[in-house]
Amino acid sequence: MHDFAHDWATLFTGSALMSLLTLTVLEIVLGVDNVIFISIVAGKLPRNLQPRARTIGLSLALLFRIGLLISITWILGLQKPLLVLFGFAATGRDLILFGGGVFLLVKTVGEMHNRMEGKEEDPKLDLKKISLNTVIMQIVFIDIIFSFDSILTAVSIVSNVLIMIGAVILAMFLMLAFSGIVSDFINRHPTIKMLALSFLLLVSFILIMDAAHVNVSVIKPYIYCSMAFAFAVEMLNMRERKKKEKK
Repeated sequence: MHDFAHDWATLFTGSALMSLLTLTVLEIVLGVDNVIFISIVAGKLPRNLQPRARTIGLSLALLFRIGLLISITWILGLQKPLLVLFGFAATGRDLILFGGGVFLLVKTVGEMHNRMEGKEEDPKLDLKKISLNTVIMQIVFIDIIFSFDSILTAVSIVSNVLIMIGAVILAMFLMLAFSGIVSDFINRHPTIKMLALSFLLLVSFILIMDAAHVNVSVIKPYIYCSMAFAFAVEMLNMRERKKKEKK
């Protein structure tokens, strides 16, 4: 049983507040791929329903994350071998990450295929296929997948569960505040949307490789830096195109 009384007693110390700030920044960084996924999947709804989908989806995901943090002992137990297949010891975390990676891979490839085939050009076609509840369920599901990674990272940094909960709440509110801006920006620019889908495709492979016990901590910085560079180049291209349109 976790000692929450001790966590509360040490919550307002200088080191605890610094840990809260550090962990909040880390949660925001780890949540970038989550925001991109939310922006793309919510963008398939009518414009008036998109803010509602993002708010409800992220709120439910926040409650689930807090529940996971409270049951932190169970989370840590997911790192123990659950079953062995051909000499490979699969943990509960591995199965969750693998399932999430496959889901994200299928979803992203399907979205890319639709764009390449021009199926997104007819808005009526998409609106008939997806509902508000479906979008909310997808947002919550993918956030649960990303939650395990961020929570295990948080555990390695701090031991105070209240600090973890505070960081998750702050990060989620910031994600909620900026998800609309990110969503509008991605959906307004087709090239940025394809870049975002490419990023999610890489993230899905990272989840699958992580589930296969491949050391992805070495790969992640290169992928994030590459995508940031590609985004910067595309921003320059967009600026150049706007200049040509004005002439």
